[in-house]
Amino acid sequence: MSAEISGATLEIADGFEVKFHHGGISVPDLEASIAWYGEVLGFRVEERINIDAIPAKIAMLRRGNMRMELFEVPNAAPAAEDRRHPNRDIMTHGNKHVAFAVQDVHTAADELKRRGADIVWVRDFEFGSNAFIRDNAGNLIELVQQPELWRDGSS
Repeated sequence: MSAEISGATLEIADGFEVKFHHGGISVPDLEASIAWYGEVLGFRVEERINIDAIPAKIAMLRRGNMRMELFEVPNAAPAAEDRRHPNRDIMTHGNKHVAFAVQDVHTAADELKRRGADIVWVRDFEFGSNAFIRDNAGNLIELVQQPELWRDGSS
């Protein structure tokens, strides 16, 4: 069993690899969220899908080799207030947030603030630095400082 963390490739003991494909987020207004993810984080629409059986409008967004899938479903329940706060959100089982590696958390957070992002915190811990922001629907996004990912020429 081996793992290539920077390339997000994992080789599983039974002989097949997995690579990260996307994270999915439910949002109340697909068009507003597409605009936010484009303006604030630089994602662009790769594909739009309608699933009548749910019903759901879906947009697959892409930035480089990263994808985010946004879902708009009529009459969906809003996230509980605790889901909008990192230290309270972990008290509920389920998916927590999506995280992106950045070279410098403080620089990235300053730029995202300039672009209008809702900054939850920017913190330095003994184990590393991170920041949390909220998207336009209140969903948590983490930025993790990982400058070593850029040292080998990958981005």
